[in-house]
Amino acid sequence: MWAVVGLGNPGERYSKTRHNVGFMVADEIAERLNIELKVKESYRIGKGSIEGRQIILVEPLTFMNRSGFAVQDLLKRYHIPTENLIVIHDDIDMQTGRLKIKKKGSSGGHNGIESIIQALGTSEFKRVKIGVGREEGVPAEIFVLKKFRKEEIPLVKDAVLRAADAVDAIVKNGVDRAMNMMTSCRP
Repeated sequence: MWAVVGLGNPGERYSKTRHNVGFMVADEIAERLNIELKVKESYRIGKGSIEGRQIILVEPLTFMNRSGFAVQDLLKRYHIPTENLIVIHDDIDMQTGRLKIKKKGSSGGHNGIESIIQALGTSEFKRVKIGVGREEGVPAEIFVLKKFRKEEIPLVKDAVLRAADAVDAIVKNGVDRAMNMMTSCRP
Protein backbone atom coordinates (compact mmCIF):
# COMPACT_ATOMS: atom_id res chain seq x y z
CA MET A 1 0.00 0.00 0.00
CA TRP A 2 1.12 3.55 -0.81
CA ALA A 3 0.44 6.79 1.04
CA VAL A 4 0.13 9.78 -1.31
CA VAL A 5 0.09 13.05 0.65
CA GLY A 6 -0.60 16.43 -0.91
CA LEU A 7 0.53 19.29 1.33
CA GLY A 8 -1.34 22.54 1.82
CA ASN A 9 -3.31 24.61 4.27
CA PRO A 10 -7.00 23.89 4.94
CA GLY A 11 -9.72 26.44 4.31
CA GLU A 12 -11.05 28.54 1.45
CA ARG A 13 -8.66 31.38 2.29
CA TYR A 14 -5.68 29.27 1.16
CA SER A 15 -7.33 27.22 -1.60
CA LYS A 16 -5.60 28.77 -4.62
CA THR A 17 -2.35 29.85 -3.02
CA ARG A 18 1.12 28.71 -3.99
CA HIS A 19 1.47 26.68 -0.79
CA ASN A 20 -1.55 24.59 -1.78
CA VAL A 21 -0.34 23.01 -5.03
CA GLY A 22 0.01 19.72 -3.12
CA PHE A 23 -3.73 19.81 -2.38
CA MET A 24 -4.38 20.68 -6.04
CA VAL A 25 -2.49 17.58 -7.18
CA ALA A 26 -4.24 15.39 -4.60
CA ASP A 27 -7.59 16.71 -5.89
CA GLU A 28 -6.53 15.89 -9.46
CA ILE A 29 -5.56 12.35 -8.46
CA ALA A 30 -8.85 11.93 -6.58
CA GLU A 31 -10.77 13.01 -9.68
CA ARG A 32 -8.80 10.71 -12.01
CA LEU A 33 -9.20 7.68 -9.76
CA ASN A 34 -12.72 8.50 -8.61
CA ILE A 35 -11.62 8.69 -4.97
CA GLU A 36 -13.91 10.48 -2.55
CA LEU A 37 -11.91 12.40 0.04
CA LYS A 38 -13.65 12.51 3.42
CA VAL A 39 -12.64 14.37 6.57
CA LYS A 40 -11.34 11.94 9.18
CA GLU A 41 -9.60 13.35 12.24
CA SER A 42 -6.60 15.40 11.07
CA TYR A 43 -6.88 14.84 7.31
CA ARG A 44 -9.05 14.43 4.25
CA ILE A 45 -8.58 10.85 3.16
CA GLY A 46 -9.69 8.41 0.51
CA LYS A 47 -8.66 5.00 -0.78
CA GLY A 48 -8.16 3.85 -4.34
CA SER A 49 -5.77 1.98 -6.58
CA ILE A 50 -3.38 2.53 -9.43
CA GLU A 51 -3.23 -0.58 -11.62
CA GLY A 52 -4.13 -2.80 -8.68
CA ARG A 53 -1.73 -1.13 -6.24
CA GLN A 54 -3.63 0.25 -3.25
CA ILE A 55 -3.15 3.91 -2.37
CA ILE A 56 -4.36 6.10 0.44
CA LEU A 57 -4.69 9.68 -0.75
CA VAL A 58 -4.43 12.31 1.97
CA GLU A 59 -4.58 16.07 2.50
CA PRO A 60 -3.47 16.91 6.08
CA LEU A 61 -5.73 19.43 7.81
CA THR A 62 -3.11 20.34 10.42
CA PHE A 63 -1.78 23.34 8.47
CA MET A 64 1.51 23.13 6.63
CA ASN A 65 3.89 23.58 9.57
CA ARG A 66 2.30 20.65 11.44
CA SER A 67 1.92 18.21 8.54
CA GLY A 68 4.21 15.70 10.22
CA PHE A 69 1.67 14.85 12.91
CA ALA A 70 -0.95 13.82 10.35
CA VAL A 71 1.55 11.91 8.21
CA GLN A 72 2.98 10.06 11.21
CA ASP A 73 -0.53 9.08 12.34
CA LEU A 74 -1.43 7.95 8.82
CA LEU A 75 1.61 5.70 8.38
CA LYS A 76 1.18 4.17 11.83
CA ARG A 77 -2.57 3.64 11.47
CA TYR A 78 -2.32 1.94 8.06
CA HIS A 79 1.05 0.22 8.61
CA ILE A 80 2.65 1.95 5.62
CA PRO A 81 6.47 2.00 5.48
CA THR A 82 8.13 5.35 4.77
CA GLU A 83 9.53 3.95 1.51
CA ASN A 84 5.91 3.87 0.28
CA LEU A 85 5.26 7.51 1.16
CA ILE A 86 4.98 10.11 -1.62
CA VAL A 87 4.66 13.76 -0.52
CA ILE A 88 3.58 16.41 -3.04
CA HIS A 89 4.55 20.00 -2.23
CA ASP A 90 5.46 23.46 -3.49
CA ASP A 91 9.03 24.68 -3.98
CA ILE A 92 9.85 28.40 -4.14
CA ASP A 93 13.37 27.71 -5.39
CA MET A 94 12.03 26.30 -8.65
CA GLN A 95 10.51 28.24 -11.54
CA THR A 96 6.71 28.27 -11.59
CA GLY A 97 5.46 25.13 -13.29
CA ARG A 98 8.70 23.14 -13.04
CA LEU A 99 8.46 19.63 -11.64
CA LYS A 100 10.99 17.50 -9.81
CA ILE A 101 10.87 14.04 -8.27
CA LYS A 102 13.17 13.30 -5.34
CA LYS A 103 13.86 9.99 -3.59
CA LYS A 104 14.86 11.63 -0.30
CA GLY A 105 16.70 14.63 1.05
CA SER A 106 16.58 17.59 3.38
CA SER A 107 13.58 19.86 3.80
CA GLY A 108 15.19 22.57 1.71
CA GLY A 109 13.63 25.08 4.10
CA HIS A 110 10.08 23.83 3.47
CA ASN A 111 8.29 23.81 6.83
CA GLY A 112 5.82 21.08 5.88
CA ILE A 113 8.62 18.75 4.80
CA GLU A 114 10.64 19.65 7.91
CA SER A 115 7.63 18.77 10.07
CA ILE A 116 7.34 15.37 8.35
CA ILE A 117 11.07 14.65 8.71
CA GLN A 118 10.91 15.54 12.42
CA ALA A 119 7.79 13.45 13.06
CA LEU A 120 9.04 10.39 11.15
CA GLY A 121 12.67 10.67 12.20
CA THR A 122 13.78 10.16 8.60
CA SER A 123 14.06 12.02 5.31
CA GLU A 124 13.84 8.77 3.34
CA PHE A 125 10.55 9.33 1.53
CA LYS A 126 9.67 10.29 -2.02
CA ARG A 127 8.62 13.78 -3.05
CA VAL A 128 7.04 15.38 -6.06
CA LYS A 129 7.96 19.06 -6.00
CA ILE A 130 6.17 21.75 -7.99
CA GLY A 131 7.89 25.06 -8.61
CA VAL A 132 5.92 28.11 -7.53
CA GLY A 133 8.63 30.72 -8.13
CA ARG A 134 9.78 33.49 -5.87
CA GLU A 135 9.27 37.23 -5.76
CA GLU A 136 12.17 39.57 -5.08
CA GLY A 137 11.84 41.40 -1.77
CA VAL A 138 8.87 39.35 -0.51
CA PRO A 139 9.57 37.01 2.43
CA ALA A 140 8.98 33.35 1.53
CA GLU A 141 6.37 32.84 4.28
CA ILE A 142 4.28 35.64 2.78
CA PHE A 143 4.90 34.81 -0.87
CA VAL A 144 3.72 31.18 -0.58
CA LEU A 145 0.35 32.38 0.75
CA LYS A 146 -0.25 34.51 -2.36
CA LYS A 147 -2.40 33.38 -5.26
CA PHE A 148 -0.83 32.73 -8.65
CA ARG A 149 -0.70 35.60 -11.13
CA LYS A 150 -3.00 35.29 -14.15
CA GLU A 151 -0.12 34.48 -16.51
CA GLU A 152 1.10 31.69 -14.19
CA ILE A 153 -2.21 29.82 -14.04
CA PRO A 154 -1.70 27.80 -17.27
CA LEU A 155 1.78 26.76 -16.05
CA VAL A 156 0.38 25.66 -12.70
CA LYS A 157 -2.51 23.74 -14.24
CA ASP A 158 -0.09 21.89 -16.49
CA ALA A 159 2.27 21.20 -13.56
CA VAL A 160 -0.62 19.78 -11.50
CA LEU A 161 -1.45 17.35 -14.32
CA ARG A 162 2.20 16.33 -14.74
CA ALA A 163 2.61 15.90 -10.97
CA ALA A 164 -0.40 13.56 -10.91
CA ASP A 165 1.25 11.66 -13.79
CA ALA A 166 4.47 11.52 -11.75
CA VAL A 167 2.69 9.96 -8.76
CA ASP A 168 1.08 7.43 -11.09
CA ALA A 169 4.51 6.60 -12.58
CA ILE A 170 6.16 6.22 -9.15
CA VAL A 171 3.48 3.80 -7.95
CA LYS A 172 3.46 1.79 -11.20
CA ASN A 173 7.13 1.83 -12.20
CA GLY A 174 9.21 2.87 -9.18
CA VAL A 175 10.84 6.19 -8.44
CA ASP A 176 13.92 5.74 -10.66
CA ARG A 177 11.90 5.01 -13.79
CA ALA A 178 9.47 7.80 -12.92
CA MET A 179 12.36 10.25 -12.57
CA ASN A 180 13.68 9.22 -15.99
CA MET A 181 10.23 9.50 -17.56
CA MET A 182 9.64 12.97 -16.12
CA THR A 183 13.09 14.17 -17.18
CA SER A 184 12.42 13.12 -20.76
CA CYS A 185 9.13 15.06 -20.92
CA ARG A 186 10.10 18.39 -19.32
CA PRO A 187 8.17 21.44 -20.51
